[in-house]
Amino acid sequence: MFTPKPLFPGARVALIAPAGPVPPERFGPAVRAVEELSLKPVIFESCRRAHGYFAGSDQLRADDINAAFSDNTIDGIFCIRGGYGAQRLMNLIDWNMIRRQPKVFCGYSDITALHIVLNQQCGFVTCHTPMPSTELYADVDDYTMSSLKKALFGGKTGELQNPYGMPVKTLVGGCAKGILTGGNLSLVSSSLGTCYEIDTRDRILFLEDVGEEPYRIDGMLNHLKMAGKFRDCAGILLGSFTDCAAEDPEKSLTLKQVFEELLVPEHKPALMDLACGHSLPSMTLPLGKVIEMNSISGKITVLD
Repeated sequence: MFTPKPLFPGARVALIAPAGPVPPERFGPAVRAVEELSLKPVIFESCRRAHGYFAGSDQLRADDINAAFSDNTIDGIFCIRGGYGAQRLMNLIDWNMIRRQPKVFCGYSDITALHIVLNQQCGFVTCHTPMPSTELYADVDDYTMSSLKKALFGGKTGELQNPYGMPVKTLVGGCAKGILTGGNLSLVSSSLGTCYEIDTRDRILFLEDVGEEPYRIDGMLNHLKMAGKFRDCAGILLGSFTDCAAEDPEKSLTLKQVFEELLVPEHKPALMDLACGHSLPSMTLPLGKVIEMNSISGKITVLD
């Protein structure tokens, strides 16, 4: 897997909106947040558009992705927010061109759909990061910013550690090594059966989600289970599952019970409570890099 050149102070970075529209009150602060990273934001049209729950038409959003990758003056790309809509762009994106123009690419949540294809079909590492109009527009904790800067400016290897006082937890003990893949559970699950389906063979599968009740998490995990995605993977990392409590706890399994009933029988090394996802503080993950994990000690290392 190829690792794009890291960013540097003064690097020109595209701001694009492949999914939902940017709330107007967050646009200015989001741009300033990128500037405060010592980067020069280049604002693409999708960041200023709204078409219902999309940031402009499918064609406009896809054109922005293609233009950002094809422009040789652009050093990296930030998805300004998630939302919904990236999967609608798949057949409009010039993946062959992008394969020849690898760049630092950042985002998470709905952007998972793009990460999967950029890793698997275009063959380069991408960054699962907080986004300018979702987290970075406001004051962000030191842990989150340090992890982001390390990944952007060339530190994609080394140990991944949760913030102090927030330990990862062992779900299944063991050791595993493989390319890191995954992201938002909803997007990973809905990729199944398409030509953009996630490949988990011998990989470390990372999953997180937000705003889903345990029965919904159960259904999506079971979908992956029946598709053999846990059978095929080398190990499992579970991140933040934010606002995923049951509306009526008396009539629901807990998330931990869901994980125990669906994932533990797969006998794959598994850790939970990784500080990554729709939450703060949140680490940046290098999707496409080789990860070594020990789910007994809780040690996770990004290899060269």
